[in-house]
Amino acid sequence: MTIMCCIRYEIDPFKAAEFEAYAENWASIIPACGGDLIGYFMPHEGSNNVAYGLICFDSLAAYEAYRARLREDKKGAENFTFAQANRLILKEERTFLRLARGSEKLPFFSCAGGVHDRGDL
Repeated sequence: MTIMCCIRYEIDPFKAAEFEAYAENWASIIPACGGDLIGYFMPHEGSNNVAYGLICFDSLAAYEAYRARLREDKKGAENFTFAQANRLILKEERTFLRLARGSEKLPFFSCAGGVHDRGDL
């Protein structure tokens, strides 16, 4: 069963640009360590201090293996250090989700393949 790790970040709104750089760094690190990165999402309208990261895995065991690889990854360690040194993240929460029955039929989303181009988004 595919699962999605939904990471909810409470960020310092005055350091949004730095957090976006942090998120951009994960675009190459996460796939290299075995995660299927759907994306990072920045505040746009409404709350200015909440961001999200969405990453899919084949199972919780695959997630644990990914976390082990991530702990050993030099670029990953540098990115964590960057976030800590700049105090970008005030709070971080992880929730693991599975796709609800019937959702796999939606033409614009596949947890294994990311968001598909709908042209109207």
